Amino acid sequence: MAWQSLRITAREDSADALSEALLELGALSVSLEDAHAGTADEQAIFGEPGEPPAGVWQNSIVSALFAPEADIAAIVAQAAQAAQLPQVPAYTVEPLAEQDWVRLTQSQFEPIRISARLWVVPTWHSAPDPAAINLVLDPGLAFGTGSHPTTRLCLQWLDRNIKGGELLLDYGCGSGILAVAAAKLGAGRVIGVDIDPQAIPASIANARQNEVAAEFYLPDAAPAVEADIVVANILTNPLRVLAPLLAAATRAGGRLVLSGILLEQSASVAEAYQPWFDLQEFGREDGWVCLTGTKR
Repeated sequence: MAWQSLRITAREDSADALSEALLELGALSVSLEDAHAGTADEQAIFGEPGEPPAGVWQNSIVSALFAPEADIAAIVAQAAQAAQLPQVPAYTVEPLAEQDWVRLTQSQFEPIRISARLWVVPTWHSAPDPAAINLVLDPGLAFGTGSHPTTRLCLQWLDRNIKGGELLLDYGCGSGILAVAAAKLGAGRVIGVDIDPQAIPASIANARQNEVAAEFYLPDAAPAVEADIVVANILTNPLRVLAPLLAAATRAGGRLVLSGILLEQSASVAEAYQPWFDLQEFGREDGWVCLTGTKR
Protein backbone atom coordinates (compact mmCIF):
# COMPACT_ATOMS: atom_id res chain seq x y z
CA MET A 1 0.00 0.00 0.00
CA ALA A 2 1.46 3.36 -1.09
CA TRP A 3 0.63 6.61 0.67
CA GLN A 4 0.27 9.80 -1.38
CA SER A 5 2.78 12.59 -0.86
CA LEU A 6 1.39 15.97 -2.01
CA ARG A 7 3.55 19.08 -2.58
CA ILE A 8 2.10 22.52 -3.34
CA THR A 9 4.06 25.73 -3.90
CA ALA A 10 2.38 28.56 -1.99
CA ARG A 11 2.99 32.23 -1.29
CA GLU A 12 3.28 33.53 2.26
CA ASP A 13 -0.28 34.88 2.32
CA SER A 14 -1.78 31.46 1.60
CA ALA A 15 0.62 28.85 3.03
CA ASP A 16 -0.93 28.70 6.51
CA ALA A 17 -4.50 28.67 5.20
CA LEU A 18 -3.67 25.87 2.76
CA SER A 19 -2.00 23.87 5.53
CA GLU A 20 -5.01 24.17 7.81
CA ALA A 21 -7.40 23.28 4.99
CA LEU A 22 -5.40 20.16 4.08
CA LEU A 23 -5.49 18.98 7.69
CA GLU A 24 -9.24 19.53 7.80
CA LEU A 25 -9.55 17.50 4.58
CA GLY A 26 -7.81 14.46 6.03
CA ALA A 27 -4.05 14.98 5.67
CA LEU A 28 -2.13 12.71 8.03
CA SER A 29 0.62 15.33 8.32
CA VAL A 30 1.42 18.76 6.89
CA SER A 31 4.72 20.64 6.90
CA LEU A 32 6.14 23.88 5.47
CA GLU A 33 9.60 24.49 4.07
CA ASP A 34 11.36 27.29 2.23
CA ALA A 35 10.91 26.73 -1.51
CA HIS A 36 14.41 28.15 -2.00
CA ALA A 37 16.16 26.33 0.85
CA GLY A 38 19.79 25.54 0.09
CA THR A 39 20.06 28.17 -2.65
CA ALA A 40 21.23 31.78 -2.79
CA ASP A 41 17.56 32.83 -2.50
CA GLU A 42 16.92 31.10 0.84
CA GLN A 43 15.05 33.35 3.25
CA ALA A 44 15.73 33.68 6.98
CA ILE A 45 12.54 34.05 9.03
CA PHE A 46 14.35 34.18 12.37
CA GLY A 47 15.97 37.40 13.50
CA GLU A 48 17.92 38.04 16.65
CA PRO A 49 17.57 35.39 19.39
CA GLY A 50 14.43 35.88 21.43
CA GLU A 51 12.51 37.53 18.61
CA PRO A 52 9.49 35.73 17.13
CA PRO A 53 9.76 34.36 13.57
CA ALA A 54 8.98 36.92 10.87
CA GLY A 55 6.01 35.01 9.48
CA VAL A 56 6.58 32.31 6.88
CA TRP A 57 8.71 32.24 3.76
CA GLN A 58 7.64 34.32 0.76
CA ASN A 59 7.52 31.09 -1.24
CA SER A 60 6.88 27.86 0.63
CA ILE A 61 6.42 24.21 -0.18
CA VAL A 62 3.36 22.80 1.58
CA SER A 63 3.89 19.05 1.96
CA ALA A 64 1.05 16.78 3.01
CA LEU A 65 0.63 13.02 3.36
CA PHE A 66 -2.66 11.34 2.42
CA ALA A 67 -4.10 7.84 2.50
CA PRO A 68 -3.92 5.79 -0.72
CA GLU A 69 -7.62 6.17 -1.48
CA ALA A 70 -7.72 9.98 -1.07
CA ASP A 71 -8.93 11.98 -4.08
CA ILE A 72 -6.05 14.43 -4.29
CA ALA A 73 -7.47 16.55 -7.13
CA ALA A 74 -10.69 17.12 -5.22
CA ILE A 75 -8.83 17.80 -1.97
CA VAL A 76 -6.56 20.42 -3.58
CA ALA A 77 -9.56 22.11 -5.19
CA GLN A 78 -11.40 22.25 -1.85
CA ALA A 79 -8.30 23.46 -0.02
CA ALA A 80 -7.82 26.23 -2.59
CA GLN A 81 -11.41 27.30 -2.12
CA ALA A 82 -11.06 27.27 1.68
CA ALA A 83 -7.89 29.36 1.42
CA GLN A 84 -9.73 31.78 -0.93
CA LEU A 85 -7.26 31.30 -3.76
CA PRO A 86 -8.34 32.61 -7.17
CA GLN A 87 -7.48 29.28 -8.80
CA VAL A 88 -6.30 25.78 -7.98
CA PRO A 89 -2.51 25.90 -7.46
CA ALA A 90 -0.06 23.66 -9.28
CA TYR A 91 0.87 20.56 -7.32
CA THR A 92 2.68 17.25 -7.56
CA VAL A 93 1.82 13.85 -6.08
CA GLU A 94 4.21 10.99 -5.55
CA PRO A 95 3.56 7.53 -4.11
CA LEU A 96 5.21 6.78 -0.79
CA ALA A 97 5.42 3.05 -0.17
CA GLU A 98 4.58 1.73 3.28
CA GLN A 99 7.73 0.39 4.89
CA ASP A 100 9.30 -0.55 8.16
CA TRP A 101 10.30 3.03 8.83
CA VAL A 102 12.47 2.26 11.85
CA ARG A 103 14.52 -0.32 9.95
CA LEU A 104 14.66 1.89 6.85
CA THR A 105 15.89 4.87 8.86
CA GLN A 106 18.52 2.77 10.57
CA SER A 107 19.75 1.39 7.25
CA GLN A 108 20.35 4.95 6.02
CA PHE A 109 22.67 5.85 8.89
CA GLU A 110 25.90 3.90 8.90
CA PRO A 111 28.96 4.91 10.96
CA ILE A 112 30.58 8.00 9.44
CA ARG A 113 34.33 8.48 9.46
CA ILE A 114 35.15 12.15 10.05
CA SER A 115 38.92 11.85 10.38
CA ALA A 116 41.59 9.30 11.24
CA ARG A 117 40.52 9.31 14.88
CA LEU A 118 36.92 10.64 14.86
CA TRP A 119 33.75 8.71 13.98
CA VAL A 120 29.98 9.26 14.32
CA VAL A 121 28.36 5.94 15.28
CA PRO A 122 24.58 5.26 15.61
CA THR A 123 23.65 3.33 18.74
CA TRP A 124 22.53 0.28 16.75
CA HIS A 125 26.02 -0.15 15.23
CA SER A 126 29.25 -1.36 16.73
CA ALA A 127 32.09 1.13 16.48
CA PRO A 128 34.28 0.26 13.45
CA ASP A 129 37.30 1.48 15.44
CA PRO A 130 36.79 1.05 19.19
CA ALA A 131 40.06 2.91 19.84
CA ALA A 132 38.84 6.03 18.00
CA ILE A 133 36.90 8.96 19.45
CA ASN A 134 33.38 7.73 18.73
CA LEU A 135 30.42 10.11 18.87
CA VAL A 136 27.42 7.91 19.64
CA LEU A 137 24.51 9.71 18.02
CA ASP A 138 21.16 8.74 16.52
CA PRO A 139 19.00 10.71 14.08
CA GLY A 140 16.38 12.61 16.04
CA LEU A 141 14.21 15.69 16.16
CA ALA A 142 17.12 18.12 16.01
CA PHE A 143 19.47 18.78 13.12
CA GLY A 144 22.94 17.28 13.10
CA THR A 145 24.00 13.67 12.59
CA GLY A 146 27.35 14.13 10.87
CA SER A 147 26.00 13.09 7.48
CA HIS A 148 25.82 16.62 6.03
CA PRO A 149 28.96 18.27 4.62
CA THR A 150 28.54 21.35 6.81
CA THR A 151 28.62 19.25 9.99
CA ARG A 152 31.56 17.17 8.79
CA LEU A 153 33.58 20.29 7.97
CA CYS A 154 33.01 21.68 11.47
CA LEU A 155 33.93 18.35 13.06
CA GLN A 156 37.14 18.22 11.03
CA TRP A 157 38.04 21.74 12.15
CA LEU A 158 37.44 20.83 15.80
CA ASP A 159 39.49 17.66 15.44
CA ARG A 160 42.46 19.62 14.08
CA ASN A 161 42.28 22.67 16.34
CA ILE A 162 41.09 21.79 19.85
CA LYS A 163 44.18 21.60 22.04
CA GLY A 164 42.49 21.03 25.40
CA GLY A 165 40.85 23.18 28.06
CA GLU A 166 39.11 25.67 25.76
CA LEU A 167 35.78 27.38 26.46
CA LEU A 168 33.67 26.61 23.40
CA LEU A 169 30.29 28.01 22.37
CA ASP A 170 28.22 26.04 19.83
CA TYR A 171 25.58 28.47 18.55
CA GLY A 172 22.71 26.69 16.81
CA CYS A 173 23.68 23.41 18.44
CA GLY A 174 20.85 21.27 16.96
CA SER A 175 21.55 17.73 18.15
CA GLY A 176 24.57 18.92 20.12
CA ILE A 177 26.96 16.95 17.90
CA LEU A 178 29.60 19.70 17.70
CA ALA A 179 29.40 20.41 21.43
CA VAL A 180 29.69 16.70 22.25
CA ALA A 181 32.62 16.32 19.85
CA ALA A 182 34.37 19.33 21.39
CA ALA A 183 33.99 17.87 24.89
CA LYS A 184 35.31 14.48 23.73
CA LEU A 185 38.24 16.19 22.01
CA GLY A 186 39.24 17.91 25.26
CA ALA A 187 37.50 21.29 25.47
CA GLY A 188 37.29 22.45 29.07
CA ARG A 189 33.79 23.96 29.12
CA VAL A 190 31.22 23.51 26.36
CA ILE A 191 28.04 25.56 25.95
CA GLY A 192 25.38 24.94 23.30
CA VAL A 193 22.62 27.39 22.35
CA ASP A 194 19.65 26.90 20.04
CA ILE A 195 16.38 28.74 19.34
CA ASP A 196 14.53 25.43 18.87
CA PRO A 197 13.18 24.15 22.22
CA GLN A 198 13.41 20.55 20.94
CA ALA A 199 17.16 20.93 20.42
CA ILE A 200 17.88 21.40 24.12
CA PRO A 201 16.64 18.03 25.45
CA ALA A 202 18.04 16.30 22.35
CA SER A 203 21.47 17.79 23.00
CA ILE A 204 21.35 16.99 26.72
CA ALA A 205 20.45 13.37 25.93
CA ASN A 206 23.30 13.08 23.42
CA ALA A 207 25.81 14.52 25.90
CA ARG A 208 24.69 12.01 28.53
CA GLN A 209 24.84 9.17 26.04
CA ASN A 210 28.43 10.13 25.27
CA GLU A 211 29.27 10.63 28.94
CA VAL A 212 30.51 14.18 28.55
CA ALA A 213 29.72 17.41 30.39
CA ALA A 214 28.08 20.12 28.32
CA GLU A 215 25.55 22.88 28.98
CA PHE A 216 22.64 23.67 26.66
CA TYR A 217 20.35 26.71 26.69
CA LEU A 218 17.74 28.64 24.80
CA PRO A 219 19.18 32.06 23.82
CA ASP A 220 17.52 34.08 26.57
CA ALA A 221 18.82 31.70 29.27
CA ALA A 222 22.37 31.33 27.95
CA PRO A 223 25.22 32.75 30.05
CA ALA A 224 27.19 35.64 28.59
CA VAL A 225 30.67 34.38 27.72
CA GLU A 226 33.75 35.32 25.76
CA ALA A 227 34.68 31.97 24.33
CA ASP A 228 38.00 30.70 23.02
CA ILE A 229 36.11 29.03 20.16
CA VAL A 230 32.70 29.91 18.74
CA VAL A 231 31.23 27.55 16.17
CA ALA A 232 27.96 28.14 14.30
CA ASN A 233 26.67 25.67 11.73
CA ILE A 234 23.41 27.35 10.69
CA LEU A 235 22.61 28.99 7.33
CA THR A 236 23.92 32.03 5.54
CA ASN A 237 21.16 34.55 6.30
CA PRO A 238 21.03 33.82 10.06
CA LEU A 239 24.83 33.89 10.17
CA ARG A 240 24.84 37.39 8.69
CA VAL A 241 22.21 38.57 11.18
CA LEU A 242 24.11 37.03 14.10
CA ALA A 243 27.48 38.58 13.22
CA PRO A 244 27.53 41.16 16.08
CA LEU A 245 26.33 38.60 18.63
CA LEU A 246 28.83 35.90 17.63
CA ALA A 247 31.65 38.42 17.47
CA ALA A 248 30.83 39.63 20.98
CA ALA A 249 30.82 36.04 22.22
CA THR A 250 34.37 35.47 20.93
CA ARG A 251 37.28 36.71 23.03
CA ALA A 252 40.05 38.76 21.47
CA GLY A 253 42.35 36.22 19.86
CA GLY A 254 39.60 33.61 19.92
CA ARG A 255 38.59 31.51 16.93
CA LEU A 256 35.33 31.61 14.98
CA VAL A 257 34.08 28.72 12.81
CA LEU A 258 31.08 29.22 10.51
CA SER A 259 29.36 26.66 8.30
CA GLY A 260 26.07 26.12 6.53
CA ILE A 261 27.35 28.40 3.76
CA LEU A 262 27.06 27.76 0.04
CA LEU A 263 30.19 28.56 -1.95
CA GLU A 264 28.59 31.49 -3.76
CA GLN A 265 27.48 32.99 -0.42
CA SER A 266 30.86 32.87 1.34
CA ALA A 267 31.95 36.38 0.31
CA SER A 268 28.81 37.98 1.76
CA VAL A 269 29.30 36.14 5.06
CA ALA A 270 32.96 37.16 5.25
CA GLU A 271 31.91 40.77 4.62
CA ALA A 272 29.39 40.67 7.50
CA TYR A 273 32.14 39.60 9.93
CA GLN A 274 34.91 41.82 8.53
CA PRO A 275 34.75 44.40 11.36
CA TRP A 276 36.03 41.69 13.75
CA PHE A 277 37.51 38.84 11.69
CA ASP A 278 39.38 38.22 8.45
CA LEU A 279 37.60 34.99 7.57
CA GLN A 280 39.35 32.38 5.45
CA GLU A 281 38.06 29.19 3.90
CA PHE A 282 38.88 26.14 6.02
CA GLY A 283 37.40 23.61 3.62
CA ARG A 284 34.64 22.89 1.16
CA GLU A 285 32.56 19.87 0.24
CA ASP A 286 29.73 19.39 -2.27
CA GLY A 287 29.34 23.14 -2.76
CA TRP A 288 29.33 23.94 0.99
CA VAL A 289 32.05 26.01 2.68
CA CYS A 290 33.39 26.33 6.21
CA LEU A 291 34.93 29.71 7.12
CA THR A 292 37.20 30.42 10.06
CA GLY A 293 39.12 33.34 11.50
CA THR A 294 40.72 34.82 14.62
CA LYS A 295 39.16 37.82 16.35
CA ARG A 296 41.28 40.95 16.14
